[in-house]
Amino acid sequence: MALQMNSIARLNAEDFHKIGEDMYRMIVELYPICRSITGNGFRQTMRRIQESIPISIQEIPSGTDVFDWTIPKEWNIQDAYVKGPSGKKVIDFQQHNLHIMQYSVPVRLKMPLQELKHHLYSLPDHPEWIPYRTSYYKENWGFCLSQKQLDSLEEGEYEVVIDASLEDGHLTYGEYRIQGESDEEVLLSCHCCHPSLCNDNLSGIALTSRLAEILRGLSLRYSYRFLFIPGAIGSITWLSKNEEVASRIKHGLVVTGVGDLGIFHYKKSRRGDAEIDRVVQYVLKHSGKSYHVRDFSPYGYDERQYCSPGFNLPVGSLTKSQHGSYPQYHTSADNLEFVSAEALAESFRVYLEVIHTLEGNRYYINLNPKCEVRLGKRGLYRTVGGELDQPLNELATLWVLNLSDGGYSLLDIAEKANIPFRVIHEVTEKLLSHGLLMEQNR
Repeated sequence: MALQMNSIARLNAEDFHKIGEDMYRMIVELYPICRSITGNGFRQTMRRIQESIPISIQEIPSGTDVFDWTIPKEWNIQDAYVKGPSGKKVIDFQQHNLHIMQYSVPVRLKMPLQELKHHLYSLPDHPEWIPYRTSYYKENWGFCLSQKQLDSLEEGEYEVVIDASLEDGHLTYGEYRIQGESDEEVLLSCHCCHPSLCNDNLSGIALTSRLAEILRGLSLRYSYRFLFIPGAIGSITWLSKNEEVASRIKHGLVVTGVGDLGIFHYKKSRRGDAEIDRVVQYVLKHSGKSYHVRDFSPYGYDERQYCSPGFNLPVGSLTKSQHGSYPQYHTSADNLEFVSAEALAESFRVYLEVIHTLEGNRYYINLNPKCEVRLGKRGLYRTVGGELDQPLNELATLWVLNLSDGGYSLLDIAEKANIPFRVIHEVTEKLLSHGLLMEQNR
């Protein structure tokens, strides 16, 4: 028998700590894999997710038109290195995935250092770090290295080898759906295409997978769709193949950047006032954590595809530090030391609270609307009157009864009363069990 959504309220600090540790272990497993927007590294990542949840894997052939885009050729890499004049490898893909520019074409060449430098990328401001660079849609090749490595290269002839393939294949993505009482859906989407970047990529995979594991055992109001896709081209592809399905998405979040110790950031949907926007802001306000909310912009992660004007879906993005705002972003410093089980658990708790609020945000009718209901005889109010310190549950009960006229949702009541949604929801359940409320279908 499926558990009720309220069962997640019984999760304690120890439970969340264990969940954070589980997510971190998944990141450790996925970190060595060289992923890209296509290829075997992406498939290997999908197979690891399948060990946790039964995602279906979709393969879309290269050359397929998806709106204004075309599925690119599939890229796979076996090896890549640069040997210096002494014959020693000075850049080695086997030492770190980020050493190769993503989608580099096959190369076997010899050239002087000055010519080679046109294909080398570094970060002068962070001389120990390796940058992450791509060339998905224009054939090119390159290597990334630390500034310290670059400065150490001596004049002479260099041997360049990139053992890779770029040929017709497929774009891969994973999808998992949980059926709820309603066909209306909550979308949770994460990109899975970055190699060895822990916060920007792997943290989203770990949290999204763990959420699916938890939710699949619950009795749910909404249906839930989980997408594990390559960034940008993946969401474009899914939307092009699922226009009718997309119309059922009532709430959505893009999940990434949830493993660092920064404050929470929420980027609103294009609509700006969608229910998901209100719910996330409410949860963050009552989380006791610092946070920042910003309006939608057509730059960022896959929310910009879901919120494009032809779809305008209610999809926001909830992260810790936002993309591009921390120096480790898209560098080798976004590593296993940059993320933590503690931060992952904190993000998981907030996401779970958002889902709990979405699930419980309904409208009710007070079945005894004329004057106050006598709560004491039902065991819902204290037996001794005159006290000034009114318990929060009793105050919440009065608010719910007073505003349950069909025009206020539970979130409206929680906001107006400035009482945590969980308290409002708990007293509503008690009032329902005593026959004092009736849900209004909308």
